Amino acid sequence: MKVILLQDVKKLGKKGKIVEVSDGYGRNYLLARKLAAPGTAENINDAKQKSAAAQHKAKVASDEAVILASQLKKVELTIPVRTGEGGKVFGAITGKNISDAAKEQYNLDLDKKKVEIKDPIKAVGTYDVIIRVHPTITSVIKVHVTEG
Repeated sequence: MKVILLQDVKKLGKKGKIVEVSDGYGRNYLLARKLAAPGTAENINDAKQKSAAAQHKAKVASDEAVILASQLKKVELTIPVRTGEGGKVFGAITGKNISDAAKEQYNLDLDKKKVEIKDPIKAVGTYDVIIRVHPTITSVIKVHVTEG
C-alpha cells in the first residue's frame, strides 16, 4: 500500500515522502493516527507538487544567500569601544554589537545568532567574523575595534 507521510515517522521517512508499506501497518497505524494519507493518484500529485515547490523555494533562498554572502565580503565594520590599560576592552564584543553596527553603518539586518565569533574579542584591533547567511553558506566580514 502506498501512503504519503503527513509527519516525520521514525525509520520510515520524512514528511511529504511517498512510501510503500504493508496494508495492515498503513491502515491500522499510519492512517489511524493521521501520520499518513492514502496514496491515491490525486494525493500523490499534490505531494509531488508540494515537493517541487519546496525544492524551488530552497533553491531561491540558496541563490539569495550567495548574493548576500558576496555583498557581505565587502563590509568592514568599525566598532568604537571604551578601553582600559593596554588596549583591553571593557567586556567583549558580541554578536549583538556586530549586528547593531551593521544596521547602523550599512543598514543591514544581521541576526545576532548568525554571527560566529571564534575567540572572544577583548582587545583593540582588526578581526575576521563569520556570518552564517544560510545553513550551507557563510561569509566573512572584517570588524575594526577602535578606542572611542
